[in-house]
Amino acid sequence: MKAGLTVYIVDDHRLFREALVKLVSTFPRIGSVKEVSEGHQLFRLLRKAPADVVILDLEMPAMDGFSICERLANDYPDVKILIVSMHDGKAHIYTSLEAGAHAFLSKNSDCDELEQAIHSIVDTGIYRNRKMLEALQSRMLDKKVSSTTGTDVLLTEREISIIRFIAKGYTGRQISEELTLSENTIRNHKVRIMRKMGVRNSLGMVKYAAENGLLLP
Repeated sequence: MKAGLTVYIVDDHRLFREALVKLVSTFPRIGSVKEVSEGHQLFRLLRKAPADVVILDLEMPAMDGFSICERLANDYPDVKILIVSMHDGKAHIYTSLEAGAHAFLSKNSDCDELEQAIHSIVDTGIYRNRKMLEALQSRMLDKKVSSTTGTDVLLTEREISIIRFIAKGYTGRQISEELTLSENTIRNHKVRIMRKMGVRNSLGMVKYAAENGLLLP
């Protein structure tokens, strides 16, 4: 059985970084936590040993968080990226998600939400909170996308239900229990939905759905 999760923390503020290391180390399922102060150090570390999760600030010297996200998404697609930043405006959140982040938290978030976000992105590929959804829906309005579907993609009611469960952070097993379907059937639905949308993962699916009004009641 795999050992606990490996987490790398990237932040140029030493006191915050060291406090975050101590906090994350107390979470269940965490195996090891390492810290670096900037992006080049992170990639040197990743070349030596892979990580499950990278917790990343946006404002840093040499390489900003957006650039680090894009490189991680391209070179280390299996690594889950969690942005933790004091800059939590909608533009920062949306740009982070576009760059490849799987979740975004404000530095004012509480400890329980940080733990929940880490476990959720590892288990489901996404963590969604109110700020993230508002940023995606704001982007939808900026693009003047219809709030019904606004898209040529044809989705069944069952597929839309599955997307909404994924957006809430449900695992495949939990969705199968809610819909009384097998996990294999849920996986097949997800593959078809991603193929229809032209996206590669659950995060892309939820971003597409939010931008096109599919998560609205």
